[in-house]
Amino acid sequence: MLEERLVYIVDDDDAVRRSAAFMLRHAGFQVRPVESGVAFLKLAKNAERGCVLLDVRMPEMNGLEVQQRMVAEGIDMPVVILTGHGDVEIAVQAMRAGAINFLEKPYEKEALLAAMDEAFERIENSELKEMASSEAKVRLACLTGRERDVLDGLMTGYPNKTIAYDLGISPRTVEIYRANMMEKLRVRSLAEALRIGFAAEAGETAIAKPVQH
Repeated sequence: MLEERLVYIVDDDDAVRRSAAFMLRHAGFQVRPVESGVAFLKLAKNAERGCVLLDVRMPEMNGLEVQQRMVAEGIDMPVVILTGHGDVEIAVQAMRAGAINFLEKPYEKEALLAAMDEAFERIENSELKEMASSEAKVRLACLTGRERDVLDGLMTGYPNKTIAYDLGISPRTVEIYRANMMEKLRVRSLAEALRIGFAAEAGETAIAKPVQH
């Protein structure tokens, strides 16, 4: 295990940085707040490896653009995305681009700590790989057609109401299919379900679209 678990909090909102830093420090993490994606990229190439809590909506360079630059520059740090309410489509794009999880503001302390624990497990266990496409397809085989339709809608970034409209069913029915889908996949969060879905389509190249400000 890493002796010091360092988290880079990359967010242009000072209040968000201070709040996250407070929660993480009290849980035993080392913290380095960074005020922008541009500033993070400047320091990251030669910085100590850690995990990145990365806000999506920032001036100059948004979180998806920061992710793309990290990949291009070989900055190998697990990313947990911070999104605002209603930014599920952006969170899905971020996960397609390699983020391991996302948190929707305002988030609970327990959710933040669980996401960071998972991120550091990815660093500390070099044998921990992304789920193989074949394994993911086996997991998905247990879903009914409608449950798979709902997952496909979520993987596109659609909210429940849009999925309901597209499938000609009620939002409440979508919620039931979604709950059944997550139970069958044995996952506790949408992020986990998305990872299985993305692993199943691993052969396809997905390019994140730029976020509109």
